[in-house]
Amino acid sequence: MTESVKATQAAPEEITKKDVTKAYLRWHFANEIPHSFERYLAPSLLYAMMPILRKLYKNEDALKAAYKRQLLFFNTQLSWGGGVITGLMSSMEQQRAEEEHENKEVLMQDDLMYNTKAGLMGALAGIGDAIDSGTVQYIFIAIAVPWAQQGSPLGALFPFVCFALYQAFLGVFFARQAFAMGRNATGLMQSTGVQTAIETLSVLGLFMMGVLAGNYVNVSSSLKFDISGREFIIQDILDQIVPGILPLAVVMGVYWFYTKKGLKVTQALLWLTLILIILAGVGIL
Repeated sequence: MTESVKATQAAPEEITKKDVTKAYLRWHFANEIPHSFERYLAPSLLYAMMPILRKLYKNEDALKAAYKRQLLFFNTQLSWGGGVITGLMSSMEQQRAEEEHENKEVLMQDDLMYNTKAGLMGALAGIGDAIDSGTVQYIFIAIAVPWAQQGSPLGALFPFVCFALYQAFLGVFFARQAFAMGRNATGLMQSTGVQTAIETLSVLGLFMMGVLAGNYVNVSSSLKFDISGREFIIQDILDQIVPGILPLAVVMGVYWFYTKKGLKVTQALLWLTLILIILAGVGIL
């Protein structure tokens, strides 16, 4: 028997939870490093999958094919998308390797694997952005803002560290669950219960944005005038009619800018600073 035949018939090694955890952590820390316009985050996914693929495919040609399969265009959110898809691709590649080794009909075709990945990466990115970026990180920030106002370094470190640990543990959990469930994980993520939880957390995220704006965006008017010897202070009048209307107007103005111009944070800050300086200079704020 030739060496090539031996390599072709070599059985794939067993993929363990430790392997899946390692794959996700490689994705987690390499996520944006090899970012390219042609493949986006696909090199990061391939880097994550390489140890698993080496355990599954002992034939050099089969390994190269697997590398190319995981190097197609890919872009998703870090923990929800990256976790589920890393675990799911590990499960599907394992099935593919077993089918090839046992000389069975290959049901886990390249198109099926990529279409599954492509179908999930956008949907899961939307979920992850709504929950992680739109809700969870603001909860950590809201907890830490009072510490930051008091000058404590903990105010800056707490949200960063907690959010990073949260995403790492969540991603590992999703990767393990998706690997264990295989293709059934797709149905779970699209279930009514999960969608309801996502909508609930999205509403919570809006509340958190309102809480942060109401408590920590300080904008007030210094405008006042006399009528028939009676002094009218605009800020006192606004507080009686619609408390917090000026901070809300600033937040909604920034939101309007983002919807029209895109998420251009630097431009938004520059325009906001310029407008506030002008309004303060003429005595309105």
